[in-house]
Amino acid sequence: MALPFSLHPNKNDGEDETAPSRQTPPASVAKGGLGFRLRTGLTWLLLLTLLLCLFSRMGLDTGLIRQKLPFMLGLHLSPDGFIQGAALTLVITLISMLFCILLGIIASAGRLSASAIAFGCATFYVSLFRGTPLLVQVLIIYLALPQAGIVLGAFSSGIVALSLNYGAYLAETIRSGVIGVPNGQKEAAMALGLPRGVILTHVVAPQALRIILPPVGSLFISMLKDSSLVSLMGLWELNFLAQSYGRSTYHYMEMLATAAAVYWLMSIVLELFQQRLERHFGQGYEQQHSQR
Repeated sequence: MALPFSLHPNKNDGEDETAPSRQTPPASVAKGGLGFRLRTGLTWLLLLTLLLCLFSRMGLDTGLIRQKLPFMLGLHLSPDGFIQGAALTLVITLISMLFCILLGIIASAGRLSASAIAFGCATFYVSLFRGTPLLVQVLIIYLALPQAGIVLGAFSSGIVALSLNYGAYLAETIRSGVIGVPNGQKEAAMALGLPRGVILTHVVAPQALRIILPPVGSLFISMLKDSSLVSLMGLWELNFLAQSYGRSTYHYMEMLATAAAVYWLMSIVLELFQQRLERHFGQGYEQQHSQR
């Protein structure tokens, strides 16, 4: 929601408005030129070519890679009829993302709350799950909770562990984004008589998203890679298949390199989606600073 007035200070009275601006354009504008993108693409192409040349000198069995790749991508079901490979990795990651976002919002609200109980619960949760390793949390949820009568399957345990762990990190990221919004924006909206919910959703949230999107994107990419920990529970996800095929064929390099390439491609897709969101929520900010 656009405010009807600007909160930025006016120019000094003695400043010559006809003089050229001494401010440099935002970095995002400078990086948007065709020449910059072309040089970046050529750099990527050169580095990728060098990487492929390095692997080609290792004498990898490309026939084996072509044979196992459909299974690692999840184009075939596992023997028990369940999805496997990269498809299972994506499903676990996407479901965990949804629960992670919900937990992050609730915990960040508690961190910003004036209630001592809400603040205490939120800080305890964040401290517990940020202060213990994800691997330990996965093993406790899958192996130790049954001793307390709580039995979860491998699929559910992986989602619960990833959601709880990354929800704690996301809570701090959301909190930092909210407190990073200038108080003047909220005060101006209150002065207009806007309801608290409207201020939160139309004034604070869009500006906070511009701040939190880069670290949130990094968190979700890390979650995608850390989903490989569910292989410890016997789920046939990408990392599990890479290790299994490596043991059965004695071609570890081929299988692990293929898994790494698939993880990288999935991460690139997330990075591109993150960049689109950053451009969307940063449009007003870039236009505002390019006009100053």
